[in-house]
Amino acid sequence: MSAADTLLSAVPTSPAAGIKTLARLGFAAIGVVYLLMGVLALLAAAGQQQGAHADKEEAVQRLQDLPGGRVLLGFIAVGLVGYIVWRFTQAVRDTESKGSGASGLGMRLWYIVSGLFYSGLALYAGRLALNGRAEKGSDASKTLAAHVLGWPGGDWLLLLGGLVVIGIGLFQGFRAYSGRFHRDVDASALPDSQRRLVYRTGQAGFTARGVVLGLVGYFLVQAGQQARAGAVGSTDEAFDLLAAMGPVVLGVVAAGLAAYGLYMLVQAKYSVLRGI
Repeated sequence: MSAADTLLSAVPTSPAAGIKTLARLGFAAIGVVYLLMGVLALLAAAGQQQGAHADKEEAVQRLQDLPGGRVLLGFIAVGLVGYIVWRFTQAVRDTESKGSGASGLGMRLWYIVSGLFYSGLALYAGRLALNGRAEKGSDASKTLAAHVLGWPGGDWLLLLGGLVVIGIGLFQGFRAYSGRFHRDVDASALPDSQRRLVYRTGQAGFTARGVVLGLVGYFLVQAGQQARAGAVGSTDEAFDLLAAMGPVVLGVVAAGLAAYGLYMLVQAKYSVLRGI
């Protein structure tokens, strides 16, 4: 088979196949981002200056320094857009059979929110790929919080938003220790030892992600209580707080985020995509 035939065979031949390809690209892109983020945080835990900032945008920006960096950035941008498409597909087509009841609609709304969560990062990666530079959106959450605080009852809205984010973090922990996360991966082709390793990696990853989300939610609660937008914090501030607890604490969570990245890379290859 020629190289051209190989490339043509990889092109999706139907809308369903296209959506599946986009979903897998999305999982892979998220895996790369979290793996890099975990490595940067591990460097910070080890006292290395280059790991001082370990948020998603910093992780993406570091790709510029690698050979073929702009190509990698383009892959991240396209992959994240693919993930957004997949999440919207889950919501609109109800691929998980959640139904149209209150809880079902809430879960389908969450799919949309989960997808849009990566929209800013996709835009940032795309601009870096095309222009070689882009403004970071690290202050966007503080700017948004300042606008919310200008609304009637804005402080309560921030507090409520923080509690919701904390709840999502706790749900990540529930997924980790209930094993529900593993239903999205078909590792039946792997030997038992590798399946166990994949499972434990996922547990560590979802737990660490839950911890970080819980801290981001805590910052939102503090911003609501103090009516101060400056109290809002992102992943980077969460790492700063973990670092204040000691390098071991930061290192454990950082390793967990790297594990989450690895698990997402596994999911990209062995993903279970229902309803398509």
